Amino acid sequence: MYIGLISDTHGIFTDEFRDFLEPVEQLWHAGDFGGGASFAKTLSDFKPLVAVYGNCDGQDIRSEYPGHQCFECGGMKVLMTHIGGYPGHYDIRSRALIERYRPEVFVCGHSHILKVIYDERYQMLTLNPGAAGLMGWQTFRTALRFHIGEGRIYDMEVFKLPRGGANL
Repeated sequence: MYIGLISDTHGIFTDEFRDFLEPVEQLWHAGDFGGGASFAKTLSDFKPLVAVYGNCDGQDIRSEYPGHQCFECGGMKVLMTHIGGYPGHYDIRSRALIERYRPEVFVCGHSHILKVIYDERYQMLTLNPGAAGLMGWQTFRTALRFHIGEGRIYDMEVFKLPRGGANL
């Protein structure tokens, strides 16, 4: 399956991101949609959507999407939550979820910093797509897309857009 991964849109989904994510089969959103239920519907109308709510999302989003999800995709167990952290520095709630579910892929957002790190301790790939929106201090807006199948992730691509300009 071909996956697009975004987070921290904060109500923004520009044409550049739409173009980058057009070929994917499914869109994953790691929270902080912004823009309310109508914005989330725009994303779910664009591509089938698997998502969690973020700390900035209101009750309309929280009633539609859970705080975390654990699911199978491409022969891999995936755990998704908004506030996650990274190897050696996981949020206490996320570490408990990791211990409980033992995923092979851990997806989170919140930091607005793109990170792809393999965690040797938990034998899992940690993915944070950074922020696709304009809110926050990040210099670049980012997203990921990749294939997942037969128990592995491959052909991962990074989309990196300066806050005010063209794709790099």
